[in-house]
Amino acid sequence: MDRLDNTVRPYAWGSTTAIPALLGTEPTGEPQAEMWMGAHPGAPSRTGRGTLAEVVDAAPERELGAASVAKFGPRLPFLLKLLAAGAPLSLQVHPDLAQARAGYEDEERRGVPLDAPHRNYKDANHKPELICALTEFDGLCGFRPPAETADLLDGLGVASLKPYVDLLRAYPEDAALREVLTAVLTADPEEMSRTVTETAAACDRLGGAYTPYADIAHHYPGDPGVLAAMLLNHVRLQPGEALYLGAGIPHAYLNGLGVEIMANSDNVLRCGLTPKHVDVPELLRIVRFEAGDPGVLRPEASPDGEEVYETPIDEFRLSRHVLPEGTAARDLTLPTPQILLCTAGTVRAGEHELTPGQSVFAAAGEKAEVSGTGTLFRATVLL
Repeated sequence: MDRLDNTVRPYAWGSTTAIPALLGTEPTGEPQAEMWMGAHPGAPSRTGRGTLAEVVDAAPERELGAASVAKFGPRLPFLLKLLAAGAPLSLQVHPDLAQARAGYEDEERRGVPLDAPHRNYKDANHKPELICALTEFDGLCGFRPPAETADLLDGLGVASLKPYVDLLRAYPEDAALREVLTAVLTADPEEMSRTVTETAAACDRLGGAYTPYADIAHHYPGDPGVLAAMLLNHVRLQPGEALYLGAGIPHAYLNGLGVEIMANSDNVLRCGLTPKHVDVPELLRIVRFEAGDPGVLRPEASPDGEEVYETPIDEFRLSRHVLPEGTAARDLTLPTPQILLCTAGTVRAGEHELTPGQSVFAAAGEKAEVSGTGTLFRATVLL
């Protein structure tokens, strides 16, 4: 197995303390938002044999296995991360596979540069993702029923919200959600800024269920994404709980530390809470205007002690091994590539001793025996 040396990304929304606390290092005072583990070209993990991207490129079938290459191509299909949100991330959705391919081909045909700020599709892949909480973790996921949102907005006593309340109560679910999100994102910027300011003040004053939105408005004053966020379910995950975010589901992470895994893609359509480009027509084409429960996931235990977070896609499979003191060594060898990440205690993976935040890559079929006392997350694919 290869020990991984991973890059920490300093995005502005990142916590200054959460990742250092896990790693047992001193904070630098700068945000430390994400630690990437994988072969993504933006920040591939480093090994004693070169970057993981170079290792895979040199011998895809040896590293990934012939079956994985046949199904997903000659690349590691997933990206694993530690994610530490100290402030809300942008409100966003991801396309499905057909939408991503069509959008990428269209922008390529039109000659839109890959690094253009208004480019929507950086690749032709979809980006389903899963976030598993290591601490209490707050997020927004999917639309709440329009009638509930109407009551929430009405309770603020802000006159300029009344048209949205009326729309939410007058139309069927999908039309109500579409009409309100469209109205919010296309409103006059100055009028919207005033409405958001009044809404934020009311949220601050009332607290309770309004508290998450007051905090969002504090970070993004006047941003229409604050009202868009109020259309969504607020979720607080406890450690070990997870959310799966499929195509078209609007979501945002607000605060907390978690393990995130996703398909190897960078396709994001933003709804707000960001200074970056918001392509409203394309966003409205991608969003699924369906209300529903956010669907908190808890791991399903198997007889061998593996706890699996079940998802409906094949590009990644996340599971957890909690190793109590005195546990016998476990053989985690698989015919697929895998990354093993320690998040608590001390775990030996082959010849490597892992402490929190440390990880290894095991090639397809490579012996992967683990022992010790702690918690180990395993990322692989499903064939």
